[in-house]
Amino acid sequence: MLDKIIKADLLRYKGETVSGRFLPSLLIPGFRYTFLLRKAHQCKKRSFWGIIYRIFLHFEAHFHGFQIPPSTQIGKGLYIGHWGTIVVNSKTIMGDYCNLSPGVTIGQTNRGKNKGTPTIGNRVWIGTNAVIVGKINIGDNVMIAPNAFVNISVPSNSLVIGNPASILSRENATEGYIQYINAF
Repeated sequence: MLDKIIKADLLRYKGETVSGRFLPSLLIPGFRYTFLLRKAHQCKKRSFWGIIYRIFLHFEAHFHGFQIPPSTQIGKGLYIGHWGTIVVNSKTIMGDYCNLSPGVTIGQTNRGKNKGTPTIGNRVWIGTNAVIVGKINIGDNVMIAPNAFVNISVPSNSLVIGNPASILSRENATEGYIQYINAF
């Protein structure tokens, strides 16, 4: 199972999953972080390999600015395209084939009707400096524009822009943005 998830992640970066090209793929910062994240998530926290993967993940997090805890539930095909601070709350649930851009924050709200963390669907593209907070649901095939502040639920097939968020219906919202998806 984990092998299929890692292959789906690799496919998002390279457009191929040829096994002989796996080691060179670890030179890609986003894939390397995702690989270590998957391995740390799979291993028991206090096991030998769990400790090793978490140590490497810790160094990668500080070097690249990615803050995604191993306990975060993330579907296959995660794509982190560029270096830069990315913060994801450990209780966030993300679906398959999501893209994260630099400056993204996916966090918790501590009071009010949306107290909690987001659930993000499949094929969601999240633009630079977007903020998604609260116990909200982001549907499938959603594009969240750069600098958007999202604290309301978003239906599938939508484009989200602005602060406060405005939702526009778009049938093919992520077409051309979510690439290299297949049925692993």
